[in-house]
Amino acid sequence: MGKAWVKQRKRDPFYRLAKAAGYRSRAAYKLIQIDGRFNLIYEGDTVLDLGAAPGGWSQVAKYLVGDGGRVVAVDRVGVRPIEGVEAWRGDLSDAGFVDALVGQLGTVDAVVSDMAPKISGSRSWDHARSVELARLALAVAIRVLRPGGNLLVKVFQGPDAEGFRRDVAEHFDVCRGHTPEASRKESREFYVVAKGFRG
Repeated sequence: MGKAWVKQRKRDPFYRLAKAAGYRSRAAYKLIQIDGRFNLIYEGDTVLDLGAAPGGWSQVAKYLVGDGGRVVAVDRVGVRPIEGVEAWRGDLSDAGFVDALVGQLGTVDAVVSDMAPKISGSRSWDHARSVELARLALAVAIRVLRPGGNLLVKVFQGPDAEGFRRDVAEHFDVCRGHTPEASRKESREFYVVAKGFRG
């Protein structure tokens, strides 16, 4: 990374806040802000965190569910241990892995996904890949969410984003797009927030 990137990160208020609070990434504040507005996670809930590394969202989710709740973190690269969080390493495009995960989970109250593709520099490719990852998250959510459960999924803006949002809406009472303040201004990400899983 160049010096300009390092300087920009140090000026980023959410980076500084995360570092001071002991969160593993500035992305923790995205979940804090989204949950503060939409109330997706409650004390005692079971939460599945997809694309969890390095673990900022899992840290926030664990705080929100408290000692009586459960957080399961999943990522292809693995997640360093977080007290009170179960970590699974695997690929959601691997049907065998997903079957094993679903079998161990039972039902959950909320699925959250901050999965994103490795940025290639091609907007169309990155968008298509982000929608692909979002659809993997939706497929898992449909299998594990309890009736009335909630879903939060990141996706990049582009021609397929609205179609994805409509597909999510078919399964939930409420579905909308939202961009939290903690998202970087130059980012094309937004989040699909869905509540009241119908199956």
